[in-house]
Amino acid sequence: MTIRISLRQMQDSSYDITIDALKQLQFDTKVAVVTNPTVSQFHLDYLLDRLSVKELLIITIPDGEQYKNWSTIEQILNEMFEKRFNRKSLLIAFGGGVIGDMTGFAASIYQRGIDFVQIPTTLLSQVDASVGGKTGINNAYGKNLIGAFHQPKAVYADPHFLTTLPSREFGAGVAEIVKMAVTFDSDFFNWLETADLHDPLQLKEAISKSVQTKARVVAEDEKERGIRAALNYGHTFGHVIENETRYSTYLHGEAVAIGMVMANAASCALGWMDDEEADRIKSLLQRHGLPTSYVIADTDRFYETFYLDKKSADQAITFILARHIGDVEITDSVSESVIKSVLTQYKAD
Repeated sequence: MTIRISLRQMQDSSYDITIDALKQLQFDTKVAVVTNPTVSQFHLDYLLDRLSVKELLIITIPDGEQYKNWSTIEQILNEMFEKRFNRKSLLIAFGGGVIGDMTGFAASIYQRGIDFVQIPTTLLSQVDASVGGKTGINNAYGKNLIGAFHQPKAVYADPHFLTTLPSREFGAGVAEIVKMAVTFDSDFFNWLETADLHDPLQLKEAISKSVQTKARVVAEDEKERGIRAALNYGHTFGHVIENETRYSTYLHGEAVAIGMVMANAASCALGWMDDEEADRIKSLLQRHGLPTSYVIADTDRFYETFYLDKKSADQAITFILARHIGDVEITDSVSESVIKSVLTQYKAD
């Protein structure tokens, strides 16, 4: 006997991304703001002045990618259980990409899923990490290998929060902006080559263009079964770098910047991209203080780590490579010899 459960139904998970000064937010439920000491020091009062809720809980977790793990998730969940949060309760992610990823993941598994809102405070999270519903944590095998797609109810990107960003954090966000331009918009890249991103109006324009690009791709491919994977340009190499350095040497955007340069070297080796375009991308990254080189201790080990990438399947490694600025290719047919020839360029003498 076969009994079928019919679950075909359409669920509208649409939400707004507001890029502007934060307005008054009101929620008639229990709300937990998940943040870290750094963000709290600079901006928590600013948020609380604009937040009206039935009952408020502030959950403060350690600051840093190395704390993006099960232990921190359990801290978030336990504090919610202690305050008797229920399925109508709400989480607010108030911080950068690490805060957003962990808060979203906690929301996705608390009592089988509750709502959350993103209020990103770094450039990287405003242009990329807060949009699209990817949530998760790292483990010993790699980055974001445990997680879920769980869309926020809203995203509020207030440029005010960027005024206190250290220069490295700002540069890390620029790396993700460059990624958007290289993968999907050559005109945007051309604009970035002369733009002054420290000018508030031009910065807001760059944020808007990046979010529009991400939103368009996510709307087409929410669960990353196709074109959305292109947004991982630079990440396949970058995630290995982060894993090798235990998330303590480079910010995420810095590792992605190096990863883009490595990916471009592979594109050049395949004859897809010419050296001039690769140099333009590298120069733009360097102009914003981003690292573009890395010393690989063991090329075989570096290559093997690619197999832990979420986009790879069985023995096929998926690479995101730019054919030209504004034209990206998702491929699992790049030979091991080509990639290892690129990795050898970065090997220690």
